Amino acid sequence: MNRQTTAVRGTQGTNFRPDINGLRAWSVAAVIGYHFGLPGFDGGFVGVDVFFVISGYLMTGIIVDALQAGRLNLLQFYLARAKRIVPALAVLCAVVTLIGWFFLLPPDLRTLGTHVVAAMGFFSNIKFWDEAGYFDDASHEKWLLHTWSLSVEWQFYLLLPVLLWAAWRWRPGLPTVTGVLLLCAAASLAASLLVTPDQPSTAFYWLHTRAWELFAGGLVYLAGRRVPASMAFAVHTMGLAAVVVSVLVFNSRSAWPGVNALLPVAGAAMVLAAQARSTLTDSAPMQWMGLRSYSLYLWHWPVYVGLAYFGLQHDAALLGAGLALTVVLAEMSYRYVETPARQRLGKGRQRPLLLLAVAVVPLWAAGLVLWRLDGVQGRFPPAVELAAAEAGNVNPRREACYQRQGVESPSCVYGGTEWKVIGLGDSHMAALITGLEAGQTDGPAGVVQWSYRGCLFVPGLKRLHAPADGIDECSGFIQWALAQLESLPRALPVVLTGRYAHAALGGNEDHLQRETPQVYFSSPQPQPTPAFLAEFAARITDTACTLAQHRTTYLVRPIPEMGFNVPRTLSRRMMMGRNEDLSVPLSDYMRRNAWVWAAQDAARERCGVRILDPLPYLCQEGRCYGSRNGRPLYTDDDHLSEFGNKLLAPMFAAVFRDSAP
Repeated sequence: MNRQTTAVRGTQGTNFRPDINGLRAWSVAAVIGYHFGLPGFDGGFVGVDVFFVISGYLMTGIIVDALQAGRLNLLQFYLARAKRIVPALAVLCAVVTLIGWFFLLPPDLRTLGTHVVAAMGFFSNIKFWDEAGYFDDASHEKWLLHTWSLSVEWQFYLLLPVLLWAAWRWRPGLPTVTGVLLLCAAASLAASLLVTPDQPSTAFYWLHTRAWELFAGGLVYLAGRRVPASMAFAVHTMGLAAVVVSVLVFNSRSAWPGVNALLPVAGAAMVLAAQARSTLTDSAPMQWMGLRSYSLYLWHWPVYVGLAYFGLQHDAALLGAGLALTVVLAEMSYRYVETPARQRLGKGRQRPLLLLAVAVVPLWAAGLVLWRLDGVQGRFPPAVELAAAEAGNVNPRREACYQRQGVESPSCVYGGTEWKVIGLGDSHMAALITGLEAGQTDGPAGVVQWSYRGCLFVPGLKRLHAPADGIDECSGFIQWALAQLESLPRALPVVLTGRYAHAALGGNEDHLQRETPQVYFSSPQPQPTPAFLAEFAARITDTACTLAQHRTTYLVRPIPEMGFNVPRTLSRRMMMGRNEDLSVPLSDYMRRNAWVWAAQDAARERCGVRILDPLPYLCQEGRCYGSRNGRPLYTDDDHLSEFGNKLLAPMFAAVFRDSAP
């Protein structure tokens, strides 16, 4: 068999192959084009899948060659990978941290500190999975988001040599190794296919749902060059075409990885198997990009996030400048970090280990200090830091009282111990609960919190995607609450609210109307059709009337969604000398929520449900405000802060007046 290896993203091989180097260039170009929002690159994230295939190919080659020669040394293998990956990554983290000290507000710098620790510890894929999805708008604020793929690769590097060594010890020979990789690839692919539809973030970030892409590359290496020379160019070209088609066809709404990832993975495998040369990969620009693909990958994302941090990511001229800066930084990284690191770290163990520790440990320490000191207050004017800090101005009892799993609520009581009113709903109720308590100005409030993450109180409702932990017990919580209400005194009123527009229409963050329902009743809906909205509205009305049969029921009109993170946007604008309050048109609010209002009005007319309207307190002269006098009313784009929810205390006072003896 004719097997060859080369250098690629964390790999230093023994023989340069222009086709692999060119494939790396195609991959990094796709990723950069996607992240910078260039036309035609909607599916550019597939470049990461191609990188995985290449890495699996090269790592398998290095390990198998060492096994055949009887000289596999695990420590030497790990050290070689670290010498290739860590120096440039450490420089990136150090530079971003230094920039953050001067330009990032305390909450953002605190977050960056945790991300530096995760990136340098190669568990950032797990960290970002825990925080949000890759395609979420909030993810585009994370300076080191792209390091998730390095973490996946490193975790694979840790496991692959042990796996192949064990297989070789059991029964030496390529057939055994090939069989083991086939089984592992099949198991990982099955996991990816099963997990992707219901837990997309888990499938995207975790090794067990990504490993098949790396194993695919390993299997290509083990197969050797089985493509006839007469067909090599055609297979090579078709493989690149598959990658390009993937970039053109898929987008952030595509289920990923799952079955869709088969196309770019197969394309990359075809290019590797063909071992052909063509101008598509051999041209000087492609070879230049391929050699610098690691540094290009490292630096492009922080450059883009730097623009997005100040809301400049939509300026075409600045995006062009950002691309040029990426090229300059990548060249500097390649010339002054990557290449010298490979040469000066050299062979041996003690000196490279010491130098790598010197690079990693201070960054861990710096990240932990920034996290521990909450991003270091006092670096910006007090008004700016106050605006930024509103993101953390949440109910101090949130962790204990806001339900995220299980079916039974802890039933936290605010203002006394006697139950006088129940606040029922999703995270919007959790954000309003102390405002409801503040509505009682005469004696203890006795407000009971029954709120569940992402769970609208609508019996029969099913969520399209399970939470990141894979557990969706919303229906169980609703049944528990209904059973509890049956046993409670009928004089106990209920206040009900939820983010219905998001469930029916999808998010509107960054003013993007995705128009994709997040819930369903009988079967998932690709669009919020009139029939779907009518059924949803009817369910809201029926739920309210069912509750109203036995107790006074209040429905809170939907809280206005800003479509942007208010503390983040306001504080950054204030840094730039722009101090006007933030708002959105009332007409936008009504377009998203008119059907909810109609459902609530129907409940009022049919069964006497009472309506609580927050708009007089949050909206004026045709606009709904996200801040007041330079202070945010929200912790993000749609949840009121502890400061903001107190504006609704006069609205909630009606609940206590009505129930007064």
